[in-house]
Amino acid sequence: QVHLAESGGGSVQAGESLRLSCVHSGPTDRRYCMGWFRQAPGKERDWVAQIGQYTQPSYADPVKGRFTISLDYAESTLYLQMNSLKPEDTAIYYCATGICPILGVPDIVAWGQGAQVTVSS
Repeated sequence: QVHLAESGGGSVQAGESLRLSCVHSGPTDRRYCMGWFRQAPGKERDWVAQIGQYTQPSYADPVKGRFTISLDYAESTLYLQMNSLKPEDTAIYYCATGICPILGVPDIVAWGQGAQVTVSS
């Protein structure tokens, strides 16, 4: 079974940065992509970013220019560098793997456990 283990969440002030990590273990498929979603209380789980071996990185409009997704193939680790954080970025962040391109929840085949990110004004 695919397992995704997240780390790197925390509480920061607006304007600061965090980096989330997601370690993949188990079967892999080079045709699949990895990505990040986030979910605030009372809100739906929204797509944030995605990347794949044959798929260009892409980002949701609210995080463009501030977040960077990357994948270290040697260590099977997905990252999300989050700069210039805003209170509206506060959410539980989930890493995921699924069908390329990852653009929504239906594309996902496995989820991480979630990492809380809290941004204070």
